[in-house]
Amino acid sequence: MRPSGRAFNELRAVSLETGVAKHAEGSCLVKFGDTHVLCTASWDETTPPWLRGGGRGWVTAEYGMLPRSTGERMKREAKGGQSGRTQEIQRLIGRSLRAVIDLKALGERQILVDCDVIQADGGTRTASITGAWIAMNRACEWAASQGIIKSNPVRDRVAAISCGLVAGAPALDLDYDEDSTAQADANFVITGTGGLVEVQATAEGDPFTDDQFAALLSLAKAGCAELSAKQAEIAG
Repeated sequence: MRPSGRAFNELRAVSLETGVAKHAEGSCLVKFGDTHVLCTASWDETTPPWLRGGGRGWVTAEYGMLPRSTGERMKREAKGGQSGRTQEIQRLIGRSLRAVIDLKALGERQILVDCDVIQADGGTRTASITGAWIAMNRACEWAASQGIIKSNPVRDRVAAISCGLVAGAPALDLDYDEDSTAQADANFVITGTGGLVEVQATAEGDPFTDDQFAALLSLAKAGCAELSAKQAEIAG
């Protein structure tokens, strides 16, 4: 049995609550069990300097963990002094979102996505990507309703989930207790139509086999399909 009592192919309780930030063009409070992340999307009528004149827009993300999101207080990270982990995660979020939006249809504008971890219990990056898509899509719907753009440039959904080998068995959506002891840990970013955007997989001890990886991928596809269905219910 898993420490949580869940089946090995069972997600934690997932919640996607929209409209939680009054001033943001798009927002979502995403909960994967005890991992809670506030995702907001801000519309910006400018693009990064290196993109100006190119006729396309951009989506970028910032990620951070609040000081008491974990068992012990951590120092608040200042921009420019962020850890390598933080920088890697926010780049991952940005890549994941850009994979499912038509940047030319966005025009010379950008969407700034912020993912702030309120409470962490494993899978903060995967929860962030799943909630960030909701926030980005809401911001695009807002822009289309205001006549800023002709139509929503989001082409597909994208969600993410973690999988790992727990006591030798493939398990879906690891919480911290499992993630900290897993023999292998993998994060999968998958579109609503089943396309792989990114896979991050690491053996924590002995190398894992092709069959074990295939089992993790199968779990991830099923898990992301379930998350995508929840996103679709909200997106309409």
